Amino acid sequence: MNALEREIRTLIEAQGPLEVSRYMALCLAHPEYGYYTTRDPFGTGGDFTTAPEISQMFGELIGLWCAEVWRLMGSPSRIALVEAGPGRGTLMKDALRAAKVMPGFLDAVELHLVETSPVLQERQRENLHGTVSSIAWHGDAKTLPGAPLIAIGNEFVDALPIDQFEKKADRWHERKIGLGAEGDFAFGLDPSLLPDFEKRLPQRLTPAPNGAVFERRDLSPVAEIVSRIGRNGGAALFIDYGHAESGFGDTLQAVSGQDYAEPLEAPGEIDLTSHVDFEALAALARGTVRAIGPVTQRDFLKQLGIEARAEILRRNVKDEIRAEITISLERLTGPAPGMGELFKALAFAHKDLPPLPGFDGAKVSGKG
Repeated sequence: MNALEREIRTLIEAQGPLEVSRYMALCLAHPEYGYYTTRDPFGTGGDFTTAPEISQMFGELIGLWCAEVWRLMGSPSRIALVEAGPGRGTLMKDALRAAKVMPGFLDAVELHLVETSPVLQERQRENLHGTVSSIAWHGDAKTLPGAPLIAIGNEFVDALPIDQFEKKADRWHERKIGLGAEGDFAFGLDPSLLPDFEKRLPQRLTPAPNGAVFERRDLSPVAEIVSRIGRNGGAALFIDYGHAESGFGDTLQAVSGQDYAEPLEAPGEIDLTSHVDFEALAALARGTVRAIGPVTQRDFLKQLGIEARAEILRRNVKDEIRAEITISLERLTGPAPGMGELFKALAFAHKDLPPLPGFDGAKVSGKG
């Protein structure tokens, strides 16, 4: 039993079963024992590999996207370039290198990284040293500057805590985490009824069948960025894995050592995530902000020119490097086990912005 498990066990014994969101928050962000607080989990030597670690092409295209959005904004002399959950800084390093092709863009950039992990902050500091003149770190999106911004979040939303609700015997209950018969952590249903819960669901999902599980995520960090776009102008891009429309299902999962693990085992030592509900995410757009998408990662990257970029990289390199580039392209854009279909891109943009690159033909919602 590790230290965090003892602490959570003590909480349950004192206060009763915990909401899934509280358990997730403790496991991922506990100031002493949290998963992201204490380690660098990225890459082939870590627990999972994200798109920027697969290929430089991903970050490069994101950088070109940011530079083009800046141009569409009228090339302001000052822009807050924000990344939420920047990992090792790999995506941003590749993005800034590629964005040099846009005259004036890097001179306008003030880089702001939303990151709570001191371990990852240090990796970001090392990787991004010398890239731009101004870099600031934030533990919360609420401290971002009041300036026009372009924000990026790759595999950021999936780690935001969720709550789960289950319908049993025609009644809705909240799923919680308590102690099982053997003394280990176990899921259970709070006996309290939620009589009006079905009114919170999209109308097409009612009436819900017994056994249905509905997940609701704390999207406040994204909502903060969206509200700043509405006030100050700009755009945001979120890429993650999940479903385009709200639905039912238990999607909470754990990863350790590049493989799936049990979510209630070894708290603080394994990653916890769940599928992103892109319909709920898009619903944050209102007033002067519109949501665009989602589109599949495959379509987004292909519209940005990833195939042409791969072809350039394959020129004048050894056969084994050429093969690696082809494999990386397939991982980023291909069907499962590739990321091309499960992963999706959604953008938020101020109403005054022209259409954004990568989203031709995408659904637009939340117009003011």
